[in-house]
Amino acid sequence: MKPIWIVDDDESIRWVLEKALARENLATKSFANARDALDALQSSTPQVLVSDIRMPGESGLELLQAVKARHPGLPVIVITAFSDLDSAVAAFQGGAFEYLAKPFDLDKAVELIRRALEESLREADGEQAVAETPEILGQAPAMQDVFRAIGRLSQSNVTVLITGESGTGKELVARALHKHSPRAAQPYIALNTAAIPKDLLESELFGHERGAFTGAQAMRRGRFEQAEGGTLFLDEIGDMPFDLQTRLLRVLSDGHFYRVGGHQPLKANVRVIAATHQNLEQRVKEGLFREDLYHRLNVIRLRLPSLRERREDIPLLARHFLAQSAKQLGVEAKRMSDAAMQFLSSLELPGNVRQLENLCNWITVMAPGQTVEVKDLPAELTHGQGAVAAAPIAPPAAIAMPSVQHESPAAPLLQPAPIAGALSMPPMADGASRKAGWISMLETEAAQLLAAGQPEVMDVLGRQFESALIKTALKHTHGRKNDAAIRLGIGRNTITRKIQELGIDGAKDD
Repeated sequence: MKPIWIVDDDESIRWVLEKALARENLATKSFANARDALDALQSSTPQVLVSDIRMPGESGLELLQAVKARHPGLPVIVITAFSDLDSAVAAFQGGAFEYLAKPFDLDKAVELIRRALEESLREADGEQAVAETPEILGQAPAMQDVFRAIGRLSQSNVTVLITGESGTGKELVARALHKHSPRAAQPYIALNTAAIPKDLLESELFGHERGAFTGAQAMRRGRFEQAEGGTLFLDEIGDMPFDLQTRLLRVLSDGHFYRVGGHQPLKANVRVIAATHQNLEQRVKEGLFREDLYHRLNVIRLRLPSLRERREDIPLLARHFLAQSAKQLGVEAKRMSDAAMQFLSSLELPGNVRQLENLCNWITVMAPGQTVEVKDLPAELTHGQGAVAAAPIAPPAAIAMPSVQHESPAAPLLQPAPIAGALSMPPMADGASRKAGWISMLETEAAQLLAAGQPEVMDVLGRQFESALIKTALKHTHGRKNDAAIRLGIGRNTITRKIQELGIDGAKDD
């Protein structure tokens, strides 16, 4: 292992750190200024660099910039007696691992260097892992079964139905099925049937002739024609309007279709892969989905596990998303502490992999340090329902594996596989019960608005939430808005503006 470099013009600081690290059996090398350290970088590199900011000659920030240009993965801890905001911001913008103000606690400094050392030792393996990242990540048994199914289907053109909760990665699987199929060199076309208005969906799928309807000034090829010879992925197939289901069934049955307003049949040489988060069997029973189309699509089914069923994959996915987000933003990737990663792996994350990816994007932008602790995570996770620990992960034999199932006329309708392990909720105190209650009500309201097609749901619920908070605070302060603003932790101008925007009565100046 390489030594830890200490760069500080204060000899006493160098001596104290050297002795403390020697007791930890860690080798060190010290420099009195940044120039000597830069010269030494020509022939060797440290495992971790600890540098003062304010020094004669080149500053620690200039040293940080030079080191990051040559060795972007090298952890750099900056220390200074000038614990001002500008120095902290400049240090983190420059890619510092952590910021430590003098006078510092020696044990905490050693602990911080230890963390940086662990990250440094993992850095080489991490970079290789990112470079070799496959199209779908997963080491859990449930995901390995999905990979085996994709492999078995690699030489097939059969129709596939992918099921699973929202955010589990159904489109990634569809892309993988196309990539590893005989049609890989031909187009892959995707269409979210729930995102297209009903009046336009038919034209999107099958195209239209010129003059077929108002605004159709030219002939347009639909997705079936665009995917000719390749793969057409129909996402959220469970939301397709009933009358269009009939047209889709006809294409799957005889391979022909008509453009909207057309009279000439067109032949479709397309492999269809469909996906849904809904229970199609239930929608068939309710008369919302054609049973014959269901059987036509359900030739082979792949069920993707939720993140609850593959918690052991969360660290792998989190590191990948953090590296991916950092690359997109041109910054150094954040690192999760062991405690934060363990906490993250215990969360419910109902949005599955998509929610985890969004969370990693938030961490990259908003987390204060390079190493992310539990306290750095969004408050709604650390203080809300998401913080409820999950039940222990079921052993592989108990996990409901996704499977490849062939249609059989005598077979009953396939039922969604059970969730692995029962997630138990620990008893809650009255305060926790109230919190869980209003969050549950909020989730129910959001679900109803989304199901009803309400636009701008976030804005609608956000205004109601803000209005309720401000009204309650004003009632608590007997209408004094300045006092209410202080209690809510917002500015006086902000509460004044919100009161006007939301039309709240009963406020008065303090």
